[in-house]
Amino acid sequence: MGKKVKKEAEPFSKDVFDPLPIESKTAATAVLMLSSPEEEVLAKACEAIHKFAEKGDENKTSLMCLGAVEPLSRLISHEDKTVRRNAVMALGVMASNNEVKKCLKKLDVIPAVITAVQQLNGLPPLLELLRSEFPVIQQLALRTIENITTDSETRVAFRNVQGFDRILEILGTKEFSDLHEGALRVISNCLEDSESMQLIQTMGGLEQLLQFVGTSTLPEAQANAVKAVARMAQSGENRKILHERNVEKTLTDLLMQENESVRTAACQAVATVSKYLSSRDTFRNAIKPIVQLLNSEGSELRMAAAEALSSLTNDNYLNAYAIHEAEGDKLLVRQLRDSCMGAAVYAASVLTNMASQEELRRSILAHEAMPALVALLHCTDNNILISATQAVASLACDAEARMELRNVGGLSPLVQLLKSINAEIRRNASWAISVCANDEITALELCNAGALEILQEITLSPNRNNKFSELALQKLLDSNLSLKYSLTGHLSASNITTDGFYDPGQVQM
Repeated sequence: MGKKVKKEAEPFSKDVFDPLPIESKTAATAVLMLSSPEEEVLAKACEAIHKFAEKGDENKTSLMCLGAVEPLSRLISHEDKTVRRNAVMALGVMASNNEVKKCLKKLDVIPAVITAVQQLNGLPPLLELLRSEFPVIQQLALRTIENITTDSETRVAFRNVQGFDRILEILGTKEFSDLHEGALRVISNCLEDSESMQLIQTMGGLEQLLQFVGTSTLPEAQANAVKAVARMAQSGENRKILHERNVEKTLTDLLMQENESVRTAACQAVATVSKYLSSRDTFRNAIKPIVQLLNSEGSELRMAAAEALSSLTNDNYLNAYAIHEAEGDKLLVRQLRDSCMGAAVYAASVLTNMASQEELRRSILAHEAMPALVALLHCTDNNILISATQAVASLACDAEARMELRNVGGLSPLVQLLKSINAEIRRNASWAISVCANDEITALELCNAGALEILQEITLSPNRNNKFSELALQKLLDSNLSLKYSLTGHLSASNITTDGFYDPGQVQM
């Protein structure tokens, strides 16, 4: 009788586990399931969360508190299409809650949403949702389209699926007034592309947009329409088209609106549109109301008004005189001390443009512009320093202005700015010093402050040298001919020696 062989026991672990039904009675369990490595579990968890979130705002808040937003934002990039789709749907519904929106902004989830929508061909369904009978769904779909059209590839796809047809239809329908603001933001995004601009013009969208700007009674929607016009005006060709449609009158009328957002947007649009030469002249009647906006309490509006004036006075002395007649120079000098850095930057820019006219220059200095500018020379913000040094150079043309600059201690900080690592600041500081060195007293003080040595170093550096640093060095040497002859070994034909000239001997630079 043969010996019995003991049967080997089967191993406990197997690669495949028998399927289990997946059930979740609580939201907390569904959120925990979002960490599963299994695609089927993830898909069902996302679907359950989507259905739960649809039941009300409290459920959306509850899901956020349970930590659902972060894993869902990861899953919209999942390799499985069903998981991606369900995660996008869940997040889309939850995003109608304001607290969830804030959470999504912190997570910077938009790039992942854009990718997911592209992969899922999500634009046609989103456009279809704009026809929903439920306003919340319409708003959510429009908000999603607004976010994803910040991407250039998505804008191409948006054009290809006739997205503009639907957006312009919304804009032209009074019953959809609650969607107008979002529709305008979508248009504003798309106007970054020249192809989109051409398409909008072909479809009559430009006339529709301009009509909306002038007639809308909803301030926020009107402000967004003006922003869309400003975005369109970034193109030189479009600025000409806007000028032909008399956009200047429309924007000028908006400067009188009560709503601050509308007036701010109008000023910003004026700044962009007036890059077109003919528009600057057309806007002359708008200068007085813009000057009055420099008195506004809102810092953003003050800055936008100064920006508009800066653009309007660029190579236009008649507009500069119009500001003076509206007593704007006094307000602009006051704005140099503004707590809003942007407002001070644009104010200095306007004063620089106005300073080319002697009468205006004297008026500006009479309002104590020089002490205000010297205070700005001590700032650390590069934009402030660029504008302030440029304004000092423009105003220091007269002996009285240079004397005031000396008296308020402006020479030393000006010399120190020659050491700036910013090329434009160095250039402007050199320009200002070359202007100030026109009289001997100021030139001597500049030399005592170390300007000569610093300029010598700059001119010997191929990376830091500029035409103004060379000019400034030459001006300082021309103010002290003995020193110039000692350093260079020669004088130019325009140099006239006097009784004080002497030869101290050759000195190396």
